[in-house]
Amino acid sequence: MVRDHATAGQLAKLLMDKCAAAAGLLVLSPVFLFVAYKIRKDGGPAFFGHTRLGQGGKTFKCWKFRSMDINSAQILKDLLARDPAARAEWEKDFKLRNDPRITKIGHFIRKTSIDELPQLFNVLRGEMSLVGPRPIVSDEIHYYGDHIADYYAVKPGITGLWQVSGRNDVSYEERVELDTRYVRHWSFWNDISILFKTVGVIACRKGAY
Repeated sequence: MVRDHATAGQLAKLLMDKCAAAAGLLVLSPVFLFVAYKIRKDGGPAFFGHTRLGQGGKTFKCWKFRSMDINSAQILKDLLARDPAARAEWEKDFKLRNDPRITKIGHFIRKTSIDELPQLFNVLRGEMSLVGPRPIVSDEIHYYGDHIADYYAVKPGITGLWQVSGRNDVSYEERVELDTRYVRHWSFWNDISILFKTVGVIACRKGAY
């Protein structure tokens, strides 16, 4: 009975993912067009695909609206070479609170989480889910240690327990703990709760930078 209940929950999750992603892409198409136009004004592409690790450790292109300068790699390299504090911050969790690579429109779409909307395509393709651990890069595997098996057990999500628990204000160790807790105590109704909480987090822009 418990196994049947879990299977029903997984099917409900899959159905929700597919329907919500398709509906979201349709309803938000005017937003996609407007944001893409604003981003492309600097001559670069509107979308950015970054290789991430998904379920079972398989790699996939995780899509976002481009929020960084088209010369972002060189900007980061120069910054880390001359600023020890920035290098230490970057090596800690691959984040910079005051990131010089982010464009003017990039700051806005990050604060409002609009930059994540193209991941609805990933959900529709079955590479991601609406809710799950945020997708990581290969350099982050060592942070998970033995818990990487929990990460690999599910599809990464557009939002998740980490997103509604402080996001970038949470240490990486706490992030791993939150991801592990989500996977080990998963339920369909917990996903619904996280989705509702995400709306509130986005509205107050907590932990977004």
